[in-house]
Amino acid sequence: MISDIPFDKYQGTGNDFVMIDNRSYTYLTRNDTEQIKLICDRRFGVGADGLILLQQKEDYDFEMVYFNADGRESTMCGNGGRCIVAFARKLGIIENKCRFWAIDGAHEAFINSNQWVELKMNDVTMIERGDDFFILNTGSPHYVVFVEDLSDINVHESGQMIRYSRRFNEEGINVNFVEKTAEGIIVATYERGVEGETLSCGTGVTAAAIASHLNGDFPAKNRVDIETKGGKLQVKLRKHQETFQDIWLCGPAINVFSGQFFRR
Repeated sequence: MISDIPFDKYQGTGNDFVMIDNRSYTYLTRNDTEQIKLICDRRFGVGADGLILLQQKEDYDFEMVYFNADGRESTMCGNGGRCIVAFARKLGIIENKCRFWAIDGAHEAFINSNQWVELKMNDVTMIERGDDFFILNTGSPHYVVFVEDLSDINVHESGQMIRYSRRFNEEGINVNFVEKTAEGIIVATYERGVEGETLSCGTGVTAAAIASHLNGDFPAKNRVDIETKGGKLQVKLRKHQETFQDIWLCGPAINVFSGQFFRR
């Protein structure tokens, strides 16, 4: 067994990930829950919101396998998807575009010289609308609620109450609080698996942008500008009746550092 695990650390608007090239040697598998949890630990490991394996996949440039900070494989991560595209280019697998496989299916992406990545998300067809909330799946399940002033919201406490409510306790759900501005929206997200607020969530801001359209906030726009605590993103989308198609999550993906983690 190889003791050292080479990795790269990436962040997309403050949403940070440990990236591992798992093509030529299997450093980690889906069964390495405790090892992955340790690597993501911010005191005893590298520290990250999640860990991503880049693997071979027939007919695709690569496969993305995503794990939450709790060490368990999870659903699609939008910012992680953008970061793995930048990682793939660093490895020389791609140039400025790619097609890769993730847990929710195939994704296309483009990356420019300024580390700006545009990632195509899957169509959204099933949306539940409540009195003051939306529930939809943008690769991961999301609960979206609009607020007057985000500074008045304790994201951790309020998000935890919804995530661990009777309806969502078993499977969990990501909770997004959204404030409308003149320029777009501000989004804060409580993420399951991390079990706390993250600086940004790609599938979360995608869900928030769709909910904003359904809320009648941007009826004439095919792009929503989004501000998170970790930086700015854009979501491009096209509404067709009650479904959303041609959805693109756009934003920076930055290499922070490289290193080796000693397996223990």
